[in-house]
Amino acid sequence: MLISDGGLATELEARGHDLSDPLWSARLLSDAPQEIAAVHAAYFRAGATIATTASYQASFEGFAAHGFDRERAVELLRRSVELARAARDEAGAGDLLVAASVGPYGAALADGSEYRGRYGLSVAALKRWHRPRLETLAAAGADVLACETVPDADEAEALVDLVGAAGVPAWLSYTIDGSRTRAGQPLAEAFAVAAGVDEIVAVGVNCCAPDDVLPAIEVASTIGKPVIVYPNSGERWDGSKRQWIGRSRFSTELARQWIAAGARIVGGCCRVGPADIAALAAVAEIAERAAVAKDAESR
Repeated sequence: MLISDGGLATELEARGHDLSDPLWSARLLSDAPQEIAAVHAAYFRAGATIATTASYQASFEGFAAHGFDRERAVELLRRSVELARAARDEAGAGDLLVAASVGPYGAALADGSEYRGRYGLSVAALKRWHRPRLETLAAAGADVLACETVPDADEAEALVDLVGAAGVPAWLSYTIDGSRTRAGQPLAEAFAVAAGVDEIVAVGVNCCAPDDVLPAIEVASTIGKPVIVYPNSGERWDGSKRQWIGRSRFSTELARQWIAAGARIVGGCCRVGPADIAALAAVAEIAERAAVAKDAESR
């Protein structure tokens, strides 16, 4: 059982940082990298075994809009991985992993488009856009690429093709609404994009309502790969107001159900902090001990 971290931006905001910039947490790669490293360390202390880098909303276009040339953008993307690796090394545990976040095209638009999909771009156009960043992150030394918060099976197809060509391990994680992607495709169709692609080492969902996770695990399991789930708190992002609304529904009881249903990598996304991950890690440890004991009894 692996434990992914929680919301990087959530904890950065809790530490007093204003992330209203279009680069979101990626802005701190330049302005306050030590704060990103500190948040990675906080999640490791809480029990996370995977740190996800601050590259979700980073893009060459976004960095250019802030006056960073291509060389500087490459440096900052690489730094996102280096900061997570440094936090891992400081934690001193050999089983900790670094996942380089490859967020969707819509995230770089900074207008909530990742919760809608259907950008009007072809698969080929999406591949052209994603390739430079994905290749930069793949070469930066992360253990795995996190192709995450993908709202559309077309974008997933582009990412899976690039991952296969790069020959690096990655997971594919959709953001969903009920039993469909945010773009409206059935989940069985969406997960099928990753079937038979060895480089995709896990499939699942993230940045969705906790209540949508359990049915998604059943569908994702049919692909024959480990299932990863890390929903948000259940609050909803209002892109026009740029704020979260509603109430949190993230709970350890739901996490128990996800693990029992077959999820092998669990964690949290937006609005899920270190305390939530610590509680989740405790639940996962209990579940693992129970599984070991059951296995021993059956022998």
